[in-house]
Amino acid sequence: MEKIQIEGLAQEAKGSIKEAIGKLTGSNATEIEGTAERAAGKAQAAVGQGKTAVKDRLKS
Repeated sequence: MEKIQIEGLAQEAKGSIKEAIGKLTGSNATEIEGTAERAAGKAQAAVGQGKTAVKDRLKS
């Protein structure tokens, strides 16, 4: 697992938590911030997954 993938998963989790807090407190700004962070984390994790797939393919 690539470092970027781990960082993306962490950011995704952080965004999910922030999104939930925003929903609980009624803060639209926090909820939107969390949603954006979660999406960015998903994208970052996908890049890391792609890098891993390319490395594995090159090893074969």
